[in-house]
Amino acid sequence: MASKSCAVLLILLACIFATNAQSGTPPSSWPQVYPGMPSGDYGPAWQNYFQVTEPLPNVTWTLARNWAGNIPVQRQGHPNNTLFFWAFESSNGSFTAESDQPWGICPGSSSLVGLLFENGPIHIQNDYSAFQNQYAWTNVADYVWIDQPVGTGFSTCDSEGYIFDEDQMASDFMGFLENFVQVFPQLANRPLYLTGESYAGMYIPYITKAYFEMENPPVKLAKIAIGDGTIGSGEAFELLPVVSVLETYPQIIGYDTDVLEYFREQSALCGYDLTLEYPQNGHFPTLTFEPGSNPSLSATPSGRFKSQLTKQGLLLDVQERFAVELAKRDRYLSKRERLRARDTWKRDLAGRANGTIDPWYGCDIYDEMLDYAINYTFPWSLSQSTGGMFDIYNVPDALNPEAPMDGSVFLNDPQTVAAIHAPTSKNWVESIYYPFGNNYSNGDPSVEPMAFLSDLASNATQQQIAIVIYSGNDDSLVPHLGSQVTIQNTTFGGIQGFSRKPQTPWYNDAGEFAGIVHQERGWTYVLIDRAGHLVGYNNPISALTFVREFVFGNNQTGLVIDTNSTNSGGVTVVGGEVSSLGGEIMTGQPGIYYGSATTASTYFFPSATVEAWDAYVATATATAYNRAKSMSHVSSQLDSWDLQVPFDSSWTWKLMFHIIMSHYADCLSSASQFCPSALYLIGIASMYRSLGSVGDH
Repeated sequence: MASKSCAVLLILLACIFATNAQSGTPPSSWPQVYPGMPSGDYGPAWQNYFQVTEPLPNVTWTLARNWAGNIPVQRQGHPNNTLFFWAFESSNGSFTAESDQPWGICPGSSSLVGLLFENGPIHIQNDYSAFQNQYAWTNVADYVWIDQPVGTGFSTCDSEGYIFDEDQMASDFMGFLENFVQVFPQLANRPLYLTGESYAGMYIPYITKAYFEMENPPVKLAKIAIGDGTIGSGEAFELLPVVSVLETYPQIIGYDTDVLEYFREQSALCGYDLTLEYPQNGHFPTLTFEPGSNPSLSATPSGRFKSQLTKQGLLLDVQERFAVELAKRDRYLSKRERLRARDTWKRDLAGRANGTIDPWYGCDIYDEMLDYAINYTFPWSLSQSTGGMFDIYNVPDALNPEAPMDGSVFLNDPQTVAAIHAPTSKNWVESIYYPFGNNYSNGDPSVEPMAFLSDLASNATQQQIAIVIYSGNDDSLVPHLGSQVTIQNTTFGGIQGFSRKPQTPWYNDAGEFAGIVHQERGWTYVLIDRAGHLVGYNNPISALTFVREFVFGNNQTGLVIDTNSTNSGGVTVVGGEVSSLGGEIMTGQPGIYYGSATTASTYFFPSATVEAWDAYVATATATAYNRAKSMSHVSSQLDSWDLQVPFDSSWTWKLMFHIIMSHYADCLSSASQFCPSALYLIGIASMYRSLGSVGDH
């Protein structure tokens, strides 16, 4: 029903800005030697050693054959640097058979969270019991979950062997794979599908880049799939999509259109109001972050996300951030008091000069959105004891406290440790404050993959490696719009971005509407309805359908055919297109869950409130459409004048050009009978004809 408190699969926790960050020398750990370990180099003889044959606690059904243990990454001078894996076969004998069937790897820190709570064959419940997961991705393919980088989960590392950056992470991963396919040689030539979520948006592109740089890679990479991934900057995946999150879930602001317009204005002032085109005409500008005076928001979004990447860590940060405000308020606030506080906030906005960035939040409009929800909107409450914190990874979940989602009890049970050949030199934890370069004060210095994604895409096209980007519609921290911006900013197959809007519906195995899918030139984008950051946890049936059909399968729904055809009507899209799905917004579910743990009620806003919002949004959308048409009309007139607009000139001239065109568009879209088009066009022409050679001076 509602999402439970959880650590995010495939994420990394550093310690830059965390108040409870660790210090001192990072710990050392090493793999455990169990009876029967072969001597000598890795080879098929090690399969029996790694095979899990002893019973696991609370697992009362027969598991498919599976193998687990630690294998070195082959980094010189660090023999104890290993990655822990747990592999399950899809059908009897499939993992070690000679075949051309694909297999999957799920790398993460710790990937075992995904195995136990999302897509593995063992599912741990909130009472720590276990059941067989009928939606496991092993129904589709042989799968391997790998704790990485070194030092995370059950992977081991000496105190001076922690990775310096993502390039070293990728090098370690390839070193591990070289040993892994020595143990399981049949896998070396089978198509490998690399899948992951969240910080896998860093991991997988870097691993793929390392793969392309190798003359003889140890595996045959066929496809990569990244879900709710941090591929771009923090500004791109967290701040830019805020308005789209509010349009998806207007419950966050109580369906208040004045508040929506405020956030739209702030987004525009910060430069986050990018327009998606199909195909995209030119690359997006580099997004920047202007901090406000709030000391708790001093970190940039990228830095903050790299420093606190588990859901628990982020919720802790939110709790600390609002602690001062909570302490100043009564333990219980009546509805009347909440409305009074909200109205005061809106009066403060009314008194502020238009066109100014909020001095307190700066451009951290994401945290401002959380502030508003927690302070002013039911059922997100001020008090932890009566309302609940904001679930940044699954918006409709306002449960507080949430039901536990903890794999440590199962994984640290001595019976489990021995059965899966895990190290005894450390306990498993879902995430750590990662000491990049062996120093807890360091963050991840690696550039976001967006910086090299077009090059990566070119190599993928040449080697026929497909790319899948997917998102859960209910994720507020890494929403789908950031992924769409990433796609439209990337050149693949000789064209920048998709050539058509994603607007083709797809359906899950139950016949239910499951979201939107679009496919072009080896790239697939999938938006999954009723799922948050942890797609396999929130909506397992849609997740299984998705991975079977669009990752491991060849379902062509949403595929653009004959994109470059010159024949009239030559472009077709498999499955058709639904224009109502083409607005970059897919409205979320109407109900918001609240209550305690597994005891949940569902809150629905009054129908009149929702209807008023829908009418406003429809009108605003039509106005924006007319405005865009007007802007297009202006552009056409300018083209007919054959003006050379110096878009490489300074932002001052660009701003002047934008202002003039905006006023003219307003005029055209209004009912005014006096629209001095000639005056504006002459002004533009004169300015650029006289300043066309001035450049940035």
